[in-house]
Amino acid sequence: MDTIEKYLPAFKKQLDKLVVFEDEEWDIFKRHLHLKILHKKDFFVTQGEVCKDVGFIVSGSVRFFHVRDGAEITNYFCLDNEFVSSYKSFLKQQPSFTNIQVIEDTVLLTFSHKSVQQLVDNKITAYKMERFGRLIAEYLICCYEDRVQAFVTQTPEERYIDLLESNSRILQRIPQHYLANFLGITPVSLSRIRKRIFETVK
Repeated sequence: MDTIEKYLPAFKKQLDKLVVFEDEEWDIFKRHLHLKILHKKDFFVTQGEVCKDVGFIVSGSVRFFHVRDGAEITNYFCLDNEFVSSYKSFLKQQPSFTNIQVIEDTVLLTFSHKSVQQLVDNKITAYKMERFGRLIAEYLICCYEDRVQAFVTQTPEERYIDLLESNSRILQRIPQHYLANFLGITPVSLSRIRKRIFETVK
């Protein structure tokens, strides 16, 4: 049976890229972590539900999407070594606009909104947790702005090429129908784009 200790080193290594916790700070923080294993098509959070946790993906992948007029609209993907949450819902503890669904079996380390409040109120961990929260927020703002800019200024083919150059593992791991939905095109159009790019680089 898996235990949380098995996954802590990978989480700590990624966390160190944002904030380096000293031993005492880390000992306090890790007590608030929980192991969550979700299977394909399980939900981390559903639209209309309050998101209570932030998760770190040790392995696996998830899709962000919302439903409009009965149709699913894919917003984003997260893979191994990334943090995942419906952040506005998490921060404000209000219903989420977004569904977060597991694409493949996924292992996560999670910490709750209640835990964050306790860690911020703890004089030993307060500074590091506030810095951690700020850096995550800055990262999300940049991701959101890049996404909006891409849809305003780029064609679907240009957006696909950007993914190919900047985050090719998404193209390798994400099913084509989800990827097409993310780009705002049909799977047939995506196949045509891929064919054109392949013929160009031959």
